[in-house]
Amino acid sequence: MFTGIVAAVGTIIDVAPLMNQADSGCKLTIDAGRLAMSDVALGDSIAVNGACMTVVSKHDNLFCVDISRESLQLTSGLDKPGPVNLEKALTLNDRIGGHLVTGHVDGVGSVVKFSPVNESMELIISSPKNLGKFLAYKGSVVVNGVSLTVNRVADYPDRCEFSINLIPHTLQVTTLNHLKPGMQVNLEIDVIARYVERMMTAT
Repeated sequence: MFTGIVAAVGTIIDVAPLMNQADSGCKLTIDAGRLAMSDVALGDSIAVNGACMTVVSKHDNLFCVDISRESLQLTSGLDKPGPVNLEKALTLNDRIGGHLVTGHVDGVGSVVKFSPVNESMELIISSPKNLGKFLAYKGSVVVNGVSLTVNRVADYPDRCEFSINLIPHTLQVTTLNHLKPGMQVNLEIDVIARYVERMMTAT
């Protein structure tokens, strides 16, 4: 479990195929940046842009994760070098500054708008329609591993759009400041909303 409070911005520095096959997964080598790695052991979980990954090797400030082809197809931003948001898994004595996050990406959204509003930035994202029922005014959503509050939700026949207000601090300590219209982002819905939906529809 995670909180969606990004601990550091790291960098994917290498993407190598796990096997010499077109449909194979990849091994990512990641520079952890300012993320302290002294307490990270092999097999531990780290959220990389919101996707829970298992550490398979580490050396100094670098660590490696294996990512399956299926995971690559269901996420965005994990198939090429570049900056990524990082968060280590929760311990029982951690503060939950965001909300409970599983690190299981539910879908990929697309940035519709990213523009200044006073001192902040308004981010509007188009999500798959099937995720729309889990998005609510003042509810929580995870975007590229960052726990954020939904300010507005609009449903359309083929999609759902929601807006978020990003304060300067969030832009300074995450990769969200790199977003542009048309870019894809990883989305995870609130786990509580997931259970409520199940309870309401189970027979």
